[in-house]
Amino acid sequence: MKILIVNAGSSSLKYQLIDMQDESTLAKGLVERIGMGTKGHHECKIDGKKVVDWNEAPIENHVQACQMMLSALTDKDFGVVKSMDEIGAVGHRVLHGGSKFSASVVIDDAVEAAIEENIPLGPLHNPANLQGIRACRAVMPGTPMVAVFDTAFHQTMPPKAYMYGVPYEYYEKLHVRRYGFHGTSHRFVSKRTAEFLGKNPEDLRIITCHLGNGSSLCAVDKGKCVDTSMGITPLEGVLMGTRSGSMDPAVVEYICNNEGLTVSEMLNICNKKSGLLGISGVSNDMRDVDDAATKGNPRAQLARDMLVYGIRKYIGSYAAAMNGVDAIVFTAGIGENNYKLREDVMQGFEFMGAKIDVEKNKALAWPNVHEAVVSADDSKVKILVIPTNEEIAIARDTLELVSK
Repeated sequence: MKILIVNAGSSSLKYQLIDMQDESTLAKGLVERIGMGTKGHHECKIDGKKVVDWNEAPIENHVQACQMMLSALTDKDFGVVKSMDEIGAVGHRVLHGGSKFSASVVIDDAVEAAIEENIPLGPLHNPANLQGIRACRAVMPGTPMVAVFDTAFHQTMPPKAYMYGVPYEYYEKLHVRRYGFHGTSHRFVSKRTAEFLGKNPEDLRIITCHLGNGSSLCAVDKGKCVDTSMGITPLEGVLMGTRSGSMDPAVVEYICNNEGLTVSEMLNICNKKSGLLGISGVSNDMRDVDDAATKGNPRAQLARDMLVYGIRKYIGSYAAAMNGVDAIVFTAGIGENNYKLREDVMQGFEFMGAKIDVEKNKALAWPNVHEAVVSADDSKVKILVIPTNEEIAIARDTLELVSK
């Protein structure tokens, strides 16, 4: 079966077509500037080569974007399928499933309504995800669709991990609690870690470090999430590209009162102007921050130090929460490619049996990234690099559900 993976943003639509017979990627593409009133852009790659790079007239909505996507995939000259009938199902990445979804589900009207109900919890992403689902259902009415939620894997957290210390009525009335994100990645990476080590997930305590422009850590005990660093939104946790990460909530009130800002304006600053960008004043890209720090920029060095320190604190706390740790795993853009950050994070963890092999780790510098153990031979805790593949995880869920 060929499965189409769709990740819809507010003004974009990413897609990937996967042949599940060998899990090979047949095509991947991106439609940008949807509904912005300017010229749209559509790029599609097949076999790693760009075959479409169109600057279109304005793209009015996600329905039009989906039509463009399908036109590229079925194009008589370079398309990878002869007709839409060859696409057996569509898997949609959805940010927020709230507490209703602990697993992926086949999409029907009730699921759509539930995703819409969770818009207050995911106001930036859920509306766009919903637009992508509705657009695909409109242009592919006979094709089964599956929703795969970023929050689902974290629904196994116990109340002591997901509750906040605010009056309980806010949990009952407004569903205020920790939900966590990047769940599809944490699930894929933790499962793959067990396979790679030849172990049963039930026998492992794993800390997964998904480090990118958005970053989160997850404590996985016996194959299940028991804690994660992001909260009710993806703002909580370690320092990120443009997000502040965790801080005293009184900071928001203090800055608002002194700068004449609304809470919404301040949260926009916390989400889009903080993090590596806000501290360094250089960039939200770790590569730029590293380069500036190497050249002696003190604020860039501070931003880097804050990120490393934050990751180390979560690793230590999750090891304590699980009464130990068997494997620490780095994944996503920064986690997979930045060997120096991995080295800095793991320095000094010998006290709990985790020792990195500097040379093994350095050998996995970009672009030589692959699955590997980078811990020292005498390390009691395995330290690994496992590239994430959220698209494959979504495709596998989709195949399993539609096959039933």
